[in-house]
Amino acid sequence: MDSDSVRGMDRRQLLGWGGLAAAGAAAAATQLAAVRPAHATPAVFAPDPHAIPPATRPGGDYDRYVAKLAAEDKFSGVVMLSHRGRTVLSRSYGMADKEKGIRNHEGVAFNLSSAGKPFGAVAILQLAQRGKVRLSDTVGTYLSGFAKDIAEKVTIHHLLSGTSGLDTPEEDLRRVFQSREEVREFYEGWARQAKPVAAPGTPTDHAGAEVAIPALIVEAVTGTTYWDYVEEHIFRRCGMTGTAFFTRPQWLTDQHLAHSYMRQADGSRVDAVRNLDKGSPDPYQLGKNPARGFIDPPGDGGFATAPDLVRFAHALADGTLLDRPYAELLTGPKIPHAPQGGGLRGGPATSADASFGAYMMPVSLISGQWVNGRAGVNPGSVASWNIYPDTGWVGVVLGNYDDVPFQEIIQREIQAVIG
Repeated sequence: MDSDSVRGMDRRQLLGWGGLAAAGAAAAATQLAAVRPAHATPAVFAPDPHAIPPATRPGGDYDRYVAKLAAEDKFSGVVMLSHRGRTVLSRSYGMADKEKGIRNHEGVAFNLSSAGKPFGAVAILQLAQRGKVRLSDTVGTYLSGFAKDIAEKVTIHHLLSGTSGLDTPEEDLRRVFQSREEVREFYEGWARQAKPVAAPGTPTDHAGAEVAIPALIVEAVTGTTYWDYVEEHIFRRCGMTGTAFFTRPQWLTDQHLAHSYMRQADGSRVDAVRNLDKGSPDPYQLGKNPARGFIDPPGDGGFATAPDLVRFAHALADGTLLDRPYAELLTGPKIPHAPQGGGLRGGPATSADASFGAYMMPVSLISGQWVNGRAGVNPGSVASWNIYPDTGWVGVVLGNYDDVPFQEIIQREIQAVIG
């Protein structure tokens, strides 16, 4: 799983931030308004879905802001804004691989960290749509080896909505894995060590088991690995050709994968991929190096390009991934949070009217418009995607530095789109 904090940036403050992005078909884009929280109250005003705010355009406020960060070496990566299937803004900055001199561009895939968690929720809802699982089923319906209180009381709904009441032991962050099988075996055992610390239905603060257990259920029901299921039934179905659960050997050799650069205490940055067993003596930096895992744990992470995340957003809206009722179930508000822009949990106050937890992704009501998405942070990387269903916008931020003003970048995106 990805780290709880990155160089003083508390990941719990970022769990709610979202962002989906990339270029999808124009016809599908008109359907984005359909993927809004179920039973939503109509907007206070009717935003013009065809309007292109000046701040979103090339040379606009958002473009100039990100360019300034990049010029000051405070951002490296890709930002994209797409409106109704057409790319309005696409900028790439910095190097994907400094050693080889490869620059970032639209075709480069970045580590998603927690921004990949909604893929697991989509996988479960696909199975529910096919009648293979029910959201009211308990963990023990599909899996053995869990404590009775978990097996008989914690449901799939509890896990996906972040209300399981579970706690999971700290991971062995110094272990280096050498195969997919090793990773899967470790995280299966780790998930089974989860313990109930509150009654099911109680909001939980980022319990790892809530991510790992649904992935195990996907495997139990389908007879395939989580990674293979998601790649076939989500990535390929959406046409996300640059997105996958790449392994560390691929990360080292594939020129289309951005290396993650961790900021060190001395001010330098270290390539997290090439320095798995060397570099900073700081156990925080080395132990939480995302490359140690060989492949991201089931239910988490993956790599994606900005255009692919836009394709994912449109595939949610046009029925490619889920029938409309299940797409609405994915993004429908479940658990109320304090008002936070873009789903930011524990972050600074924003103009959000209301915020809610959904299935593996938060949703906020900001100036009368719904915004839903997800964000993730790992040493050396940041990722965010947001869907604005009322107006057909999708926003993406993918970066391979960890010392960036991530919260502010996302807030600037929201301000550019909504005003």
